Amino acid sequence: MTALRPSSTSAAGTAPSTRLAALARRPWGLYAAVAFVALLTVAAIAPQLLATHDPLALDYPLSLHAPSWTNWFGTDESGRDLYSRVIFGARESLLIGLGAAAVGIVLALVLGSLAALAIKPAAVVVDRVVEILFTFPALLLALLLIAISGPSATTEILAVGLGTAPGYARMIRGQILAAKGSAYVEAATALGHSRSRIVFAHILPNALRPLVAVFALSVGQSIVWASSLSFLGLGVAPPSSEWGALLDAGRQYIVQAGWLIVVPGLVIVAVALAATTIGRHLQSYLERGEK
Repeated sequence: MTALRPSSTSAAGTAPSTRLAALARRPWGLYAAVAFVALLTVAAIAPQLLATHDPLALDYPLSLHAPSWTNWFGTDESGRDLYSRVIFGARESLLIGLGAAAVGIVLALVLGSLAALAIKPAAVVVDRVVEILFTFPALLLALLLIAISGPSATTEILAVGLGTAPGYARMIRGQILAAKGSAYVEAATALGHSRSRIVFAHILPNALRPLVAVFALSVGQSIVWASSLSFLGLGVAPPSSEWGALLDAGRQYIVQAGWLIVVPGLVIVAVALAATTIGRHLQSYLERGEK
């Protein structure tokens, strides 16, 4: 009596479904985010490779023309190609986002480390400073800096960086305090390691590992904040093609040429989503590595 064998048709039928399930489990969102960031990097480094027109070329007969095969994103009030202006604005927008994120993270690292590792009187003072900055409205702080220094890309970087630093400083302080009470720090102390060696070899490397993901998240947040300031007329001024400046220039034509607002706004949202996606995947990867 022969044993029953599974039919080849059933095996062949399950193989495609298995492959489809494997494809569905892949992080397609991460792939799309990385591809979009790579495209923006090319636009920032060599915008002439992607642009189709001179971003500053005026063509008044073509002003406020809707998107077409010739002008993919339409034209602005001066007839300039909006797609090319978005491409050329990527460099300034990304530099502002990266610069503001770096300022915020570095300042947060200094404040958070001092609050967690300094002697008690100094730590208390730093804690109070962080709490004051945290309760101070970020937009009001940005307005104060811009009122003092005037609107510019540098002022935007400092304003957004200072506005985001307190929240990250509290997170870093909590991470360092958690690392100070961990078993490996107690073991290093029992072995007679010096305080500086414990701090730089054990506490900081483990406590600051999440900063990689936080920095990626902060870049998207900083671009949104900087674009908001430019939209209010407090950032980089036209004729700059920075994305927030494009929003500011296009808001008076929102009825007759809505693409002047919609297109730069969608680009800013896409950058924020891409940075958030990459940051969350980095965070998940780092968390799996700790287990």
